[in-house]
Amino acid sequence: MLQIIGLVVLFVCVFGGFMLSGGSLESVIEAAPHELLTILGAALAALLIASSIYTLKKVGGDFGKVMRGPKWKTGDFRDLLCLLFLLTKTMKQKGLIALEAHIEKPEDSSIFKRYPRIMKDHFALSFICDTLRMMTMSLEDPLQVEAAMEKQLEKHHNEALSTAMSLQSMADALPALGIVAAVLGVIKTMGAISEPPEVLGRMIGSALVGTFMGVFLAYGIVGPISQRLKSIVDEESLFYHVIRDILVAHLHGNAAQVSVEIGRGSVPSEAQPTFQELEESLNNIPKVE
Repeated sequence: MLQIIGLVVLFVCVFGGFMLSGGSLESVIEAAPHELLTILGAALAALLIASSIYTLKKVGGDFGKVMRGPKWKTGDFRDLLCLLFLLTKTMKQKGLIALEAHIEKPEDSSIFKRYPRIMKDHFALSFICDTLRMMTMSLEDPLQVEAAMEKQLEKHHNEALSTAMSLQSMADALPALGIVAAVLGVIKTMGAISEPPEVLGRMIGSALVGTFMGVFLAYGIVGPISQRLKSIVDEESLFYHVIRDILVAHLHGNAAQVSVEIGRGSVPSEAQPTFQELEESLNNIPKVE
């Protein structure tokens, strides 16, 4: 919603201010179609040249994130803390064999099935299960496990940022592409140098619309979208950092409730449950079958 409001404010202030100063939108509207075709066409072509198929497939879905915001909400962080509490408690009390039944086939696990939103996230599910699987293979050095988890987090984060980086590259290129469109307009004008001044004035004005469009799109729309998408990816990555912190704390020999409390400290402030809220949630968890 804030993004829609921002776009409305952008157009009202820019074009409204232009009209209030005595400007006419007629020349802008007349020149906009072919200027936009040149600028956006070149920008999309540059995106195709610079991107992989993987990145292009992500672009459409990532645009939806700009409007929806981060996928993980307050309840999801609470569910994650409860899920990891159950897993680490099972590992402490019943041993590795009891845990293997849950991490080898999480879709059939009585623990994982309680938290369907987490199960739907492929990376979160594999991140938890793969790390616990390493522990069952006697890799119990907290530093080694943490280093392995950090590598996975870094790889996933860089892949998730691919769309934002591509959009930022497009935003950086748009002002220059606007100049390209303007130069083409000047070339067209110079070819009609014998025309009356009023005709030449309209042609030069149309050419300058290209420069305006390039800068306007770069700093008013594409650049902010890129930054918004990057901030969403950064926020979503904190969900996976909580997983790392809890499992590493567990490897240091902490009790399940202490490990989860350490993880609670990594939850973003706006989504962080209080100590009492978390304790109540843990106490209300049904007994594991």
